[in-house]
Amino acid sequence: MLRKRAASFGGLIAGVTAIALLAAACSTNNGSSSGGSSGGGSKTIALLLPETKTTRYEAQDKPLFEAKVKALCSDCKIIYSNANQDASAQQSQADAALTNGAKVMVLDPVDSASAASIVSKAKAKNVPVISYDRLILNAPVDYYISFDNVQVGKLQASSLVDKLKAEGKKGSVVMINGAPTDNNAKLFKQGAHSVLDSSGFKIAKEYDTPDWSPDKAQTEMEQAITALGKTGFVGVYAANDGTGGGAIAALKGQGISPLPPVTGQDAELAAVQRVLTGEQYMTVYKAIKPEAEKTAEWAVALANGDTAKAKALATTTTNNGSADVPSIILTPVAVTKDNAKQTVGQMISDGFLKADQICTGSAASVCSQVGLT
Repeated sequence: MLRKRAASFGGLIAGVTAIALLAAACSTNNGSSSGGSSGGGSKTIALLLPETKTTRYEAQDKPLFEAKVKALCSDCKIIYSNANQDASAQQSQADAALTNGAKVMVLDPVDSASAASIVSKAKAKNVPVISYDRLILNAPVDYYISFDNVQVGKLQASSLVDKLKAEGKKGSVVMINGAPTDNNAKLFKQGAHSVLDSSGFKIAKEYDTPDWSPDKAQTEMEQAITALGKTGFVGVYAANDGTGGGAIAALKGQGISPLPPVTGQDAELAAVQRVLTGEQYMTVYKAIKPEAEKTAEWAVALANGDTAKAKALATTTTNNGSADVPSIILTPVAVTKDNAKQTVGQMISDGFLKADQICTGSAASVCSQVGLT
């Protein structure tokens, strides 16, 4: 009986010790996840991007951001996720990043409205949120960086209208907008309508393209051709290069030649080549390097607890329906074959694209003509 009691007492002591150790461990974990950004392993930055159908995110934004963070903060850790256009997946990725100790969140939302719940969860953990490229609406976002997106739409539409008028064209245009869940798409559309609605050209068909999908844009363009006829429109406003590529595929598939002017945006490699060869009339170059690198500066400053430096980086404010958010707004540039020497040349100088990437195949001879090689 004595031995049994001794064994029970020993087990009790071991159990109490284990509980004490567990409590200490929990206390340590809570301290590192909720307070400041000092201490080993606590400078963790979450980078959450929305999709891969637009090539820029994996090819430009992610590597540029990561390289700048590494250059500025050797002991910073990055948690990276891409939601592949799935808002629910992005919610889960954000939850995982917060669980894994993110101290700063850089969020490019799949859905600009529903992402407000992500911001609320981050704020509950005192994690500042940088709204990257797309504005998160009606949420206590700390900072916002993007381009003048209304101006992007104006550039696209103005370029299209000027081209059509220079060719003496009259009639209708087809309008293929971006994803209805993306606030940027709303702004592009707003800017484009501000030009097109008073241009004298009728918008015969207009579509919002789910997920910015090139395949869906191709289907929309095919529907427009069926409804209007092959000669029932003189130009196509496409909100980005992916949707522009889809529209061009539909036009070519229907044997329409010559192709009408088609707009785009993002200066994707394939689109720049199409601009040079005449398949696409224009694109918009948004210098992603300064966008990604400025965001990295913000994120590192916040990870280091330097809110004064973070605030000083902002150059303006943007109202997101909840507050005037400290912001950096960059300038977009219209790219056509006529200004390719300057604009595509700038992309090459910026390291955005390389001349040997662009100047291949049918684009090679054009590069020589416009002075790129």
